[in-house]
Parts: sequence; structure tokens; C-alpha cells
Amino acid sequence: MAKPQGFRYEQRADGTVTITHRERAASTLRGGRAAKFLLEVKSGDQQLVMARWTGAYKFGNERTARNHPRNR
Repeated sequence: MAKPQGFRYEQRADGTVTITHRERAASTLRGGRAAKFLLEVKSGDQQLVMARWTGAYKFGNERTARNHPRNR
């Protein structure tokens, strides 16, 4: 599975965090969620953390779903 790419985040003066993916807004976090995100993004792989927080990541079951009879 390829590593996530193209994510950026911007922290604003009011504490709001905006996450973008390829220059398009993907998620906006405020309050406690923004603080939790900032702690996590500083301690781990930034791209992977942002992908997880926006929901833009692969779940690992794509091959299984593709081969399911209803998806043929």
C-alpha cells in the first residue's frame, strides 16, 4: 500500500486547524479535536496522521471487495 501524500495543515490564530489534500479543504478541526490532532501530528508520520483524521486512507480490504461476486 502506498504512503499517503499531498496533505497539509494550517493552524489559525483562533485554534482552528484546516487540513487540505492537494490544495482542497479536507477537514476543519476546532477545540479539543484540534488540540488532540496537533499533539498526534507532531509525534508521528504527518501524512499518515492527516489521512487518518480526514478519512482519506485505504482500509486494506479493497482487493477482497473487488473480488466479491456483487462487485463483478
